[in-house]
Amino acid sequence: MKYLLGLVLGICLASVAGAGEEPATIVRTTSDRLFELIDANRAAYQADPTPLQQEVRNNLLPKIDSLYSARLVLGQHGRGLAADKVAAFSDALSDLLVRRYAEGLLQFKSRDQVEILPAQAGNTESMTRVRTRVRLDSGSDAAVDYVFRKRDDRWWVFDVIIEGISYVATFRNQIGEEIRRDGFDRVLSRLQSGELQIEVKADDKPA
Repeated sequence: MKYLLGLVLGICLASVAGAGEEPATIVRTTSDRLFELIDANRAAYQADPTPLQQEVRNNLLPKIDSLYSARLVLGQHGRGLAADKVAAFSDALSDLLVRRYAEGLLQFKSRDQVEILPAQAGNTESMTRVRTRVRLDSGSDAAVDYVFRKRDDRWWVFDVIIEGISYVATFRNQIGEEIRRDGFDRVLSRLQSGELQIEVKADDKPA
């Protein structure tokens, strides 16, 4: 699950559309682009993942609505926080996701491991979910849903749900526990240093 989380969060980070692009198209083209990147450089990235992390940081992070995601993760703990503290938290969270992505992507072999399923009812003009199935090396399939919202005529991913477990809820639950115990500033420092690790729990449900 750790490596699957890393891969789909990486796709989540990259999944920002140009005007007019539909969410399902975003997921497919982004998946293809990421697999092309890793196929061309797998051996080098396995020897040293730092260039892969930098590639993600330079090309993908500037395109995401990181502050919105950070506020979702902070939840009630973000109320009243100064804007610069929220921004610092957003940057630290993005760095954590980059590291997870670099680890996860190297575990996957082919773009054929990602299948996009037909859309279901319930999507709207401002909010939609793209359902996929990811074939694991074990031969089993994992359900992965990307949740999009439209802002400024573009679709942006703001959550990804893996086997019913929301990444926003996972981070919010665990970081919330840390903030209640140690306070925001201490948690931010641990997140920035890489000391704080977030793991998927079975009781983390979709937001």
